[in-house]
Amino acid sequence: MSLRRSHSAVDACNATLAVLSRRSSGGALIAALLHVQDRLRCVAATGSWQVYSSVPLGRGVVGRVYATGKPVTLPDVSADPDYVELGKEVLAEICVPVLDRAGQPIGVLNAEWTSAIPLDGWEDLLSEVGQLLGARVEELGGPPPETRGEQLLRHSMALTEADTDIEVLTRACRAAREVTGLAAAVLLRSTPAGVMLAASSPEQRDRPLVARLAHTAPERLNTLVELARRHGAAYSIGDPALLNARGFEALTDSGVRTMIAVPLGSATVSGALIALDESVSQPEPAMVNLLELLAAQAGTCLEKLSNLRALHRQANSDPLTGLGHRGPFDERLANAMPERTALLAIDVDELKALNDSQGHEAGDRLLVELAGALQGALRQGDELFRIGGDEFVAVVDVPSAGMAIAVAERLNEAARAVGGTVSIGVAVQGATETSAQTLRRADKALYAAKRSGRNTVRFSSS
Repeated sequence: MSLRRSHSAVDACNATLAVLSRRSSGGALIAALLHVQDRLRCVAATGSWQVYSSVPLGRGVVGRVYATGKPVTLPDVSADPDYVELGKEVLAEICVPVLDRAGQPIGVLNAEWTSAIPLDGWEDLLSEVGQLLGARVEELGGPPPETRGEQLLRHSMALTEADTDIEVLTRACRAAREVTGLAAAVLLRSTPAGVMLAASSPEQRDRPLVARLAHTAPERLNTLVELARRHGAAYSIGDPALLNARGFEALTDSGVRTMIAVPLGSATVSGALIALDESVSQPEPAMVNLLELLAAQAGTCLEKLSNLRALHRQANSDPLTGLGHRGPFDERLANAMPERTALLAIDVDELKALNDSQGHEAGDRLLVELAGALQGALRQGDELFRIGGDEFVAVVDVPSAGMAIAVAERLNEAARAVGGTVSIGVAVQGATETSAQTLRRADKALYAAKRSGRNTVRFSSS
């Protein structure tokens, strides 16, 4: 009777647990978990001071029972490797699936005991109750939907797992669309190259709207970013044809009739997250607050990725010239192609004499100028590394030894153009040769160039 009187899935679960708790004389820790999005969410519980709010699908005994649809009885929980311990007193556990009328799991009923009791009959009872509960939950429309707060939490966790800026942007847009219920979302980000626009996958009817917005003049889009940055969150309260939409013409001219615009929450990343729709509605202030939290998380994630890139550059580049050093050089050598990769060992001529006569600042200036000149003289795809004080190595892919020598001669000319000279040794990796062996040959050719008077190129033929 209590199940029939329930008006929601949560009511049904609470009524079921009340009956089971009386049946166990209050000695059982019982929880009802239903499948909501990507988790088993605890919607009712009794007998314990603390419970898991949700459990990832497939985790623990409850995840196993949900995945298999088969009940599990554990007279000794310590014997099951899947058991997740919350308290230290639980001795036994019985978990059964909650089944809909087609016999498919929609959740689980989980009962635990902290004292030894006869478990006979409990699995059959819980299984029968699980079927009754599942049928009633289905009649009431299924498990409860995610709240907006739960949606925000799920999307925030997904944002923190993003590996690239574009992943952060697209995930933030998808989250904004889902949390607000509006038809589409875009994220505008100001960069040195202009305003960058990322978008969610809008409803079919709203795709032209987003496309029109994407073709809006960058300066108009940047106005939206500036408004959000200066004044914070804003949202619409009616039809822009009847009310003042000044400052947001880039949106209204594209067909937007409802919008929420919030700034990215970062001191170093300038942008705005905008949820939008072609139909007229008035967003709730609480919804705007959730979008502000989401934008703050997106901004923090973008800032984190930027910091990680900066740290990676610092760890993998020479602080003076900005060129890659030994780590990236070794990685590049690992991808060298025999008979097509040439190594050009480069040494700055008379750098020690310059340091001794004019000081190390003068020597550093020459190194920076030479690094820029040599880098500029290389072809697209060629790479230059600084692997020592006055030592550089260029890694170039060439069809022949003659082309490798031509590249080296061009580097030699580039060095002279900035007032310095270099000696270069060239070696092309042989078919059965390791890149380390090729580098040794290039070094020997370099020494030959220096012995011959410097400011020249020598080639190692074998």
